[in-house]
Amino acid sequence: MQATAKALRRYLGLFAASPASAWAGSSAVVGENLLWLALILISARLFVPLAQRLGFPAVLGELLLGVVLGNLSLFGISLFETVAKDPVIAFIAELGVIVLLLQIGLETRLADLVRVGPRALTVGTVGIALPFIFGAFLVGPLMLPGQERNTYLFLGATLAATSVGITARVFRDLGKLDIPAAKIVLGAAVIDDVLGLVILAVVTSLVAAGTVEFTVVVRIIAEAAAFFAGSIWLGRLLAPHSARWLARLDAGPSMLFAQVLATALALAWLAHALGLAPIIGAFAAGLLFEPLFLKDFERPRIVQEISPLLDKAESPALRESLALILKRHAGHQHEHMIEPIGYFFVPVFFVLTGMQVDLRAFGEPTIFLIALGLTAAAVLGKLAAGFFAGEAGRWIVGWGMVPRGEVGLIFAMVGKQLGVIAESLFSAIVVMVILTTLLSPPVLGKLLERK
Repeated sequence: MQATAKALRRYLGLFAASPASAWAGSSAVVGENLLWLALILISARLFVPLAQRLGFPAVLGELLLGVVLGNLSLFGISLFETVAKDPVIAFIAELGVIVLLLQIGLETRLADLVRVGPRALTVGTVGIALPFIFGAFLVGPLMLPGQERNTYLFLGATLAATSVGITARVFRDLGKLDIPAAKIVLGAAVIDDVLGLVILAVVTSLVAAGTVEFTVVVRIIAEAAAFFAGSIWLGRLLAPHSARWLARLDAGPSMLFAQVLATALALAWLAHALGLAPIIGAFAAGLLFEPLFLKDFERPRIVQEISPLLDKAESPALRESLALILKRHAGHQHEHMIEPIGYFFVPVFFVLTGMQVDLRAFGEPTIFLIALGLTAAAVLGKLAAGFFAGEAGRWIVGWGMVPRGEVGLIFAMVGKQLGVIAESLFSAIVVMVILTTLLSPPVLGKLLERK
């Protein structure tokens, strides 16, 4: 008994010994993050209408807000300096792009994606190969003479990367996810991600060991193909049964919501574990949930309330209007459930992406000149790939593949850590990433409005 009492006192002593300041510090960090999130969300909602009134997509308003907040230190305001590096905010931003690609997947039909498969494969392959060749064998040697071969190879790898989150947001905001060009871009993004990983693995292996392990390349391609094809095939095989089993326990909206979101998070984790982008897993999860698979869950309340009125409507036009409303809500309740989460998480991702922009990188003429050359190669390579989209929309597909976003920065950071990307070249790459990220949404928005 005495031993138990001593153990209990020792256990309680751990809490007594831990300084109160530790909890207070943790609480202060949490409170600070709450303030940052509040400012980001309300500021984003203020910037978005401003961008739309100027004729730009909403995402550009969020990106520009991030640029403004991230560079207030140039005017002596250091209020937001810690936000861009905060791991909690970074995690919320990562959740934001996962939720966005889940929404894109939910609104995309797998049959439409398969229909454009050959063109998407061609666009994705050319969209990786051409920018890599431009960077490694043309722009790099011309604008940066005397560098090592590995530097040029990493530069090409950086130019090859694509960030589809920005493009997907533009398509979705403008209600254009159903056009063939959007399907090609989304399909090409999956190919792009896999081939980008292959190029990164090959170049990294060359730098580190001087040789390329063929087995590593084959393993990456095999794992990526097995993940995407396997998750969709097995998921669509199991989705109707799992939905039916879960609906027996609880057919309400909370269970449907949990099933959709948990599947997206699980597949995002699995994609990350295999070395792929988590957003590929979230997109694959969205493709699993066809409205037909969710028939065992309760119908949305609006459908339950309007259905009895359908037979009572005397006007054929009114009956037709009510039927369209019911159809829109009856099979898409899972999409409407995820929508409010996107309002919270998605703007954080784009604002944080904008906050990574350091405007001081534009201040050095030499770096800026190199960055313009890299940007030209980055844009031309993707626009050339767009011409393989055929009549679906060459320019739309091309500009849809242009943004480099966080993916280009990750590739450049790996090269910097390996010692083949110097600080000045890294700054030029950052400017290239900024320009491609900010250029694409307004151009893409104008092209889609014309179409």
